[in-house]
Amino acid sequence: MRSSLSLNLSHATKTESKQIRLWLWAGCFCVGLIVCSAPNASAQDSTTAEPPTSQSSAGPAASPPDEKPRRTYLGRIVAQPMGHQGAPWLIRDNRDDEENASESFVQLQLTDGMVVCDLGCGNGYWTLPMAKKVGESGRVLAVDIQREMLQKLRVRGAKAKLRNIEPILGSVDNPNLPLGEVDLILMVDVYHEFSHPESMLWHMHRALKPNGVIALLEYREEDPSVPIKPLHKMSKNQIMKEYERNHFKLVKEYNMLPWQHLMFFARDDSPLEAVDPVPAKQVLEALP
Repeated sequence: MRSSLSLNLSHATKTESKQIRLWLWAGCFCVGLIVCSAPNASAQDSTTAEPPTSQSSAGPAASPPDEKPRRTYLGRIVAQPMGHQGAPWLIRDNRDDEENASESFVQLQLTDGMVVCDLGCGNGYWTLPMAKKVGESGRVLAVDIQREMLQKLRVRGAKAKLRNIEPILGSVDNPNLPLGEVDLILMVDVYHEFSHPESMLWHMHRALKPNGVIALLEYREEDPSVPIKPLHKMSKNQIMKEYERNHFKLVKEYNMLPWQHLMFFARDDSPLEAVDPVPAKQVLEALP
Protein backbone atom coordinates (compact mmCIF):
# COMPACT_ATOMS: atom_id res chain seq x y z
CA MET A 1 0.00 0.00 0.00
CA ARG A 2 1.36 3.40 -0.91
CA SER A 3 2.43 5.49 2.08
CA SER A 4 1.01 8.97 2.47
CA LEU A 5 4.55 10.44 2.53
CA SER A 6 3.38 12.61 5.43
CA LEU A 7 4.24 15.70 3.46
CA ASN A 8 1.62 17.83 5.27
CA LEU A 9 1.75 20.21 2.33
CA SER A 10 -0.60 23.12 1.87
CA HIS A 11 -2.29 22.55 -1.46
CA ALA A 12 -3.16 25.11 -4.10
CA THR A 13 -6.74 26.39 -4.19
CA LYS A 14 -9.02 25.49 -7.09
CA THR A 15 -8.66 29.04 -8.43
CA GLU A 16 -4.87 28.83 -8.23
CA SER A 17 -4.94 25.43 -9.94
CA LYS A 18 -6.96 26.82 -12.83
CA GLN A 19 -4.57 29.75 -13.14
CA ILE A 20 -1.55 27.50 -13.09
CA ARG A 21 -3.02 25.14 -15.68
CA LEU A 22 -3.55 28.14 -17.97
CA TRP A 23 -0.02 29.38 -17.25
CA LEU A 24 1.46 25.95 -17.92
CA TRP A 25 -0.56 25.56 -21.13
CA ALA A 26 0.76 28.89 -22.36
CA GLY A 27 4.29 27.98 -21.34
CA CYS A 28 4.11 24.60 -23.04
CA PHE A 29 2.76 26.27 -26.20
CA CYS A 30 5.74 28.63 -26.23
CA VAL A 31 8.17 25.78 -25.62
CA GLY A 32 6.54 23.85 -28.44
CA LEU A 33 7.13 26.78 -30.77
CA ILE A 34 10.77 26.97 -29.69
CA VAL A 35 11.33 23.25 -30.20
CA CYS A 36 9.69 23.25 -33.60
CA SER A 37 11.68 26.24 -34.80
CA ALA A 38 15.07 25.28 -33.35
CA PRO A 39 17.61 23.23 -35.29
CA ASN A 40 17.90 19.66 -34.11
CA ALA A 41 20.38 19.01 -31.32
CA SER A 42 22.90 17.14 -33.40
CA ALA A 43 23.05 20.01 -35.87
CA GLN A 44 23.66 22.49 -33.08
CA ASP A 45 26.41 20.28 -31.66
CA SER A 46 28.48 20.86 -34.80
CA THR A 47 28.31 24.65 -34.42
CA THR A 48 29.35 27.16 -31.80
CA ALA A 49 25.83 26.94 -30.28
CA GLU A 50 27.13 24.28 -27.91
CA PRO A 51 30.41 25.09 -26.16
CA PRO A 52 32.87 22.20 -26.05
CA THR A 53 32.84 19.96 -22.99
CA SER A 54 35.73 20.59 -20.64
CA GLN A 55 35.87 17.44 -18.52
CA SER A 56 38.72 14.96 -18.93
CA SER A 57 38.97 11.25 -18.22
CA ALA A 58 41.54 11.86 -15.46
CA GLY A 59 39.01 13.20 -12.96
CA PRO A 60 37.49 16.58 -12.15
CA ALA A 61 39.73 19.58 -12.69
CA ALA A 62 41.05 21.49 -9.69
CA SER A 63 39.00 24.54 -10.66
CA PRO A 64 35.43 24.76 -12.00
CA PRO A 65 34.88 24.65 -15.77
CA ASP A 66 34.90 27.90 -17.71
CA GLU A 67 31.45 27.11 -19.09
CA LYS A 68 29.21 29.38 -21.13
CA PRO A 69 25.40 29.08 -21.13
CA ARG A 70 24.43 26.09 -23.25
CA ARG A 71 21.60 25.69 -25.72
CA THR A 72 22.45 22.00 -26.06
CA TYR A 73 24.58 19.51 -24.18
CA LEU A 74 25.87 16.23 -25.61
CA GLY A 75 23.05 16.13 -28.14
CA ARG A 76 20.27 17.21 -25.77
CA ILE A 77 18.42 20.52 -26.00
CA VAL A 78 18.53 22.32 -22.66
CA ALA A 79 15.04 23.17 -21.36
CA GLN A 80 14.00 26.46 -19.81
CA PRO A 81 13.32 26.47 -16.04
CA MET A 82 9.89 26.98 -14.51
CA GLY A 83 9.30 30.44 -13.06
CA HIS A 84 8.17 31.00 -9.49
CA GLN A 85 4.67 31.80 -10.80
CA GLY A 86 4.20 28.05 -11.25
CA ALA A 87 4.88 27.23 -7.59
CA PRO A 88 1.32 26.08 -6.72
CA TRP A 89 1.56 23.37 -9.40
CA LEU A 90 4.47 21.84 -7.50
CA ILE A 91 2.21 21.09 -4.53
CA ARG A 92 -0.89 20.10 -6.52
CA ASP A 93 -3.30 17.68 -4.86
CA ASN A 94 -2.74 14.81 -7.27
CA ARG A 95 1.06 14.89 -7.55
CA ASP A 96 1.59 11.78 -5.44
CA ASP A 97 -1.11 9.92 -7.39
CA GLU A 98 0.62 10.80 -10.66
CA GLU A 99 4.27 10.31 -9.71
CA ASN A 100 4.15 8.08 -6.61
CA ALA A 101 6.43 10.52 -4.81
CA SER A 102 5.82 8.57 -1.61
CA GLU A 103 7.71 5.59 -3.01
CA SER A 104 10.52 7.78 -4.33
CA PHE A 105 10.88 9.26 -0.86
CA VAL A 106 11.20 5.79 0.69
CA GLN A 107 13.95 4.91 -1.81
CA LEU A 108 16.06 7.88 -0.61
CA GLN A 109 16.62 5.97 2.66
CA LEU A 110 17.05 9.08 4.75
CA THR A 111 18.00 8.69 8.42
CA ASP A 112 18.50 10.89 11.47
CA GLY A 113 21.49 13.19 11.31
CA MET A 114 22.05 13.14 7.55
CA VAL A 115 23.10 16.25 5.66
CA VAL A 116 20.97 16.34 2.52
CA CYS A 117 20.32 18.81 -0.26
CA ASP A 118 17.13 19.55 -2.18
CA LEU A 119 18.63 21.15 -5.30
CA GLY A 120 15.96 23.09 -7.14
CA CYS A 121 13.81 23.01 -4.01
CA GLY A 122 11.10 25.37 -5.23
CA ASN A 123 8.52 25.93 -2.51
CA GLY A 124 9.55 22.81 -0.61
CA TYR A 125 7.41 19.87 -1.73
CA TRP A 126 10.37 17.58 -0.97
CA THR A 127 12.26 19.83 1.45
CA LEU A 128 9.74 19.66 4.28
CA PRO A 129 9.47 15.85 4.52
CA MET A 130 13.24 15.58 4.13
CA ALA A 131 13.67 17.90 7.11
CA LYS A 132 11.30 15.82 9.21
CA LYS A 133 13.05 12.60 8.26
CA VAL A 134 16.63 13.66 9.05
CA GLY A 135 15.51 15.12 12.37
CA GLU A 136 16.84 17.95 14.48
CA SER A 137 20.37 16.56 14.27
CA GLY A 138 20.26 16.62 10.47
CA ARG A 139 20.34 19.44 7.94
CA VAL A 140 18.52 20.14 4.69
CA LEU A 141 20.32 22.47 2.31
CA ALA A 142 17.51 23.89 0.17
CA VAL A 143 18.93 25.41 -3.01
CA ASP A 144 17.10 27.47 -5.62
CA ILE A 145 18.14 30.22 -8.02
CA GLN A 146 14.89 32.17 -7.50
CA ARG A 147 14.59 34.29 -4.37
CA GLU A 148 10.80 34.10 -4.66
CA MET A 149 10.87 30.31 -4.37
CA LEU A 150 13.09 30.46 -1.30
CA GLN A 151 10.74 32.95 0.34
CA LYS A 152 7.78 30.62 -0.26
CA LEU A 153 9.85 27.81 1.26
CA ARG A 154 10.66 29.90 4.35
CA VAL A 155 6.97 30.60 4.92
CA ARG A 156 6.02 26.94 4.63
CA GLY A 157 8.96 25.81 6.77
CA ALA A 158 8.02 28.28 9.51
CA LYS A 159 4.43 27.06 9.52
CA ALA A 160 5.70 23.50 9.92
CA LYS A 161 8.06 24.65 12.73
CA LEU A 162 11.08 23.11 11.01
CA ARG A 163 14.39 24.62 12.11
CA ASN A 164 16.84 22.41 10.23
CA ILE A 165 16.23 23.85 6.75
CA GLU A 166 18.94 26.14 5.36
CA PRO A 167 17.74 28.09 2.30
CA ILE A 168 20.60 28.73 -0.14
CA LEU A 169 20.46 31.07 -3.12
CA GLY A 170 22.33 29.29 -5.88
CA SER A 171 23.41 30.55 -9.27
CA VAL A 172 23.13 29.03 -12.73
CA ASP A 173 26.62 27.55 -12.43
CA ASN A 174 27.10 27.01 -8.68
CA PRO A 175 24.72 25.56 -6.05
CA ASN A 176 26.89 27.06 -3.28
CA LEU A 177 27.13 23.84 -1.27
CA PRO A 178 29.70 23.19 1.47
CA LEU A 179 32.73 21.12 0.54
CA GLY A 180 32.57 17.39 1.32
CA GLU A 181 29.64 17.55 3.77
CA VAL A 182 26.63 16.22 1.85
CA ASP A 183 25.25 12.67 2.13
CA LEU A 184 22.60 13.02 -0.59
CA ILE A 185 21.71 15.57 -3.25
CA LEU A 186 18.16 15.25 -4.56
CA MET A 187 17.26 16.69 -7.96
CA VAL A 188 13.65 16.25 -9.06
CA ASP A 189 12.93 17.08 -12.71
CA VAL A 190 15.41 19.95 -12.60
CA TYR A 191 18.77 18.75 -13.94
CA HIS A 192 17.61 18.90 -17.58
CA GLU A 193 17.11 22.67 -17.12
CA PHE A 194 20.71 23.43 -16.14
CA SER A 195 22.30 25.87 -18.57
CA HIS A 196 25.73 25.04 -17.05
CA PRO A 197 25.54 21.28 -16.42
CA GLU A 198 29.29 20.64 -16.17
CA SER A 199 29.79 23.47 -13.70
CA MET A 200 26.91 22.30 -11.53
CA LEU A 201 28.10 18.69 -11.52
CA TRP A 202 31.66 19.82 -10.74
CA HIS A 203 30.44 21.59 -7.62
CA MET A 204 28.19 18.68 -6.61
CA HIS A 205 31.11 16.24 -6.99
CA ARG A 206 33.09 18.31 -4.48
CA ALA A 207 30.12 18.72 -2.10
CA LEU A 208 29.47 14.98 -1.70
CA LYS A 209 31.04 12.85 0.99
CA PRO A 210 32.96 9.80 -0.35
CA ASN A 211 29.84 7.65 0.15
CA GLY A 212 27.45 10.41 -0.82
CA VAL A 213 25.07 10.13 -3.76
CA ILE A 214 23.03 12.19 -6.17
CA ALA A 215 19.42 10.99 -6.39
CA LEU A 216 18.20 11.98 -9.84
CA LEU A 217 14.53 11.95 -10.81
CA GLU A 218 13.73 12.71 -14.45
CA TYR A 219 10.66 11.98 -16.59
CA ARG A 220 11.18 9.00 -18.92
CA GLU A 221 11.87 10.04 -22.48
CA GLU A 222 11.48 6.42 -23.56
CA ASP A 223 7.79 6.35 -22.56
CA PRO A 224 5.55 8.38 -24.91
CA SER A 225 2.59 7.90 -22.55
CA VAL A 226 4.18 10.14 -19.89
CA PRO A 227 2.22 13.41 -20.33
CA ILE A 228 5.22 15.75 -20.25
CA LYS A 229 6.69 17.75 -23.15
CA PRO A 230 9.67 15.88 -24.71
CA LEU A 231 12.01 18.77 -23.89
CA HIS A 232 11.43 18.05 -20.19
CA LYS A 233 12.21 14.33 -20.38
CA MET A 234 15.51 12.45 -20.36
CA SER A 235 16.46 8.96 -21.51
CA LYS A 236 18.61 6.60 -19.47
CA ASN A 237 21.23 6.58 -22.20
CA GLN A 238 21.47 10.36 -22.14
CA ILE A 239 21.66 10.49 -18.35
CA MET A 240 24.44 7.90 -18.30
CA LYS A 241 26.36 9.75 -21.02
CA GLU A 242 26.26 13.05 -19.15
CA TYR A 243 27.02 11.73 -15.68
CA GLU A 244 29.84 9.44 -16.72
CA ARG A 245 31.35 12.33 -18.67
CA ASN A 246 31.38 14.31 -15.42
CA HIS A 247 33.01 11.64 -13.24
CA PHE A 248 30.01 9.98 -11.66
CA LYS A 249 29.03 6.31 -11.64
CA LEU A 250 25.62 4.69 -11.28
CA VAL A 251 25.40 2.82 -7.96
CA LYS A 252 21.66 2.16 -7.63
CA GLU A 253 18.40 2.66 -9.46
CA TYR A 254 14.69 2.17 -8.82
CA ASN A 255 12.60 1.38 -11.87
CA MET A 256 9.03 0.97 -10.62
CA LEU A 257 7.85 4.57 -10.67
CA PRO A 258 4.99 5.32 -13.08
CA TRP A 259 6.58 8.28 -14.91
CA GLN A 260 10.17 8.80 -13.84
CA HIS A 261 13.66 7.37 -13.76
CA LEU A 262 15.18 7.30 -10.26
CA MET A 263 18.94 6.86 -10.53
CA PHE A 264 21.61 7.21 -7.84
CA PHE A 265 25.08 8.41 -8.78
CA ALA A 266 28.23 8.50 -6.66
CA ARG A 267 31.58 10.12 -7.35
CA ASP A 268 33.70 7.92 -9.58
CA ASP A 269 36.25 7.65 -6.75
CA SER A 270 33.60 6.49 -4.25
CA PRO A 271 33.99 3.07 -2.59
CA LEU A 272 30.39 2.33 -3.61
CA GLU A 273 30.18 -0.33 -6.32
CA ALA A 274 29.02 0.65 -9.80
CA VAL A 275 26.03 -1.08 -11.38
CA ASP A 276 24.76 -1.32 -14.96
CA PRO A 277 21.44 0.38 -15.73
CA VAL A 278 18.49 -1.83 -16.56
CA PRO A 279 17.52 -1.15 -20.20
CA ALA A 280 14.53 1.16 -20.48
CA LYS A 281 12.67 -1.28 -22.70
CA GLN A 282 12.91 -3.91 -20.01
CA VAL A 283 11.73 -1.42 -17.40
CA LEU A 284 8.66 -0.46 -19.43
CA GLU A 285 7.75 -4.09 -20.00
CA ALA A 286 7.86 -4.75 -16.25
CA LEU A 287 5.67 -1.81 -15.23
CA PRO A 288 2.07 -2.65 -14.28
